[in-house]
Amino acid sequence: MSLSNPTLPRTLVSIPDTGPAARVLWTALLVVVGVTVIALSAQVRIELFPVPITGQTLGVLLVAAAYGSRLGGATVGAYLIAGIEGAHVFQGGTFGVKVLGGPTGGYLIGFLVAALIVGWLAERGWDRVPWLTVAAMVIGSLVIYAFGVSVLSGFVGWGKVWALGVQPFLLGDAIKVAIAAGVLPAAWRLKQWGAPR
Repeated sequence: MSLSNPTLPRTLVSIPDTGPAARVLWTALLVVVGVTVIALSAQVRIELFPVPITGQTLGVLLVAAAYGSRLGGATVGAYLIAGIEGAHVFQGGTFGVKVLGGPTGGYLIGFLVAALIVGWLAERGWDRVPWLTVAAMVIGSLVIYAFGVSVLSGFVGWGKVWALGVQPFLLGDAIKVAIAAGVLPAAWRLKQWGAPR
């Protein structure tokens, strides 16, 4: 697939240009949908201590790639704010500032940075070709790990970070990357098929 088809938008999900009021409504709707996707994916989990395995990373990276850096970043930011303000959106239905200050807080902050980076890469066509999608998702995952383990180390020490905060998640993250590499380029093919010729 060509990355330079001028009839396709820069992101998989785009806001129709139907006037300022409609754009605001579309943006709000897309943020709510994205926050819901991330919140629901956070509830798919396997309990491990101190960091559970969840579908949250997949939700964050898919939303970021589909929405782009600005809308994807805003959506992940809205998700974090909702959780801080008391919505039961974090893994296991948890919420509040205490979660950001806990052992998983670094991963949550990493979601925002990863969304900005993956969204930026998607705007440049990285979500349209499987191997580039894999690269974008791996970069996003590495960013999440970097933030996650830096905070987790304060709770378990650097000597245990690999065993508790990275190693248990590698297989699951590889599966999530494979899912994204299949879903995103396929969605672009459908979008291109339906685009004006």
